[in-house]
Amino acid sequence: MKRTLRINGQSHTVKSPGDTPLLWLLRDELGLTGTKYGCGRGHCGACTVHLDGRAARACLVTVAAVGGAAVTTIEHLHTRPRGADLQAAWKRERVPQCGYCQSGQLMSAAALLAQTPRPRDREISAAMAGNLCRCGTYARVKRAIRQVARGES
Repeated sequence: MKRTLRINGQSHTVKSPGDTPLLWLLRDELGLTGTKYGCGRGHCGACTVHLDGRAARACLVTVAAVGGAAVTTIEHLHTRPRGADLQAAWKRERVPQCGYCQSGQLMSAAALLAQTPRPRDREISAAMAGNLCRCGTYARVKRAIRQVARGES
């Protein structure tokens, strides 16, 4: 069954079955490979995207469950409020090491700042707790988020 989804500000008519995880539609059908497959169970956060501005795990959300929600992926983050600022702070703080988790980390951070423009450390920790980084760059992530929250872009 064909359906139309709003992804990164554009309408896409897709053919994936409704029970297909959004992650596979993004990567395999649309070629948006910035959203990564990590665990497939929603535990690692590598596949984080935004659904109507809220962080969601694309491996757990089915195509049918997206409905009329606007999907934003890492490829479009720079166009979102504070998205480019976050990406710049990530570079300044040298957050990426292997880089695999970074798209999910950035998407979670952007959702946090959209909902809580001046988060406290405990709010940052809570929002980022679902994003695992094997390289252990958690302190750098927090510094980058704090910079953007303070307007240091």
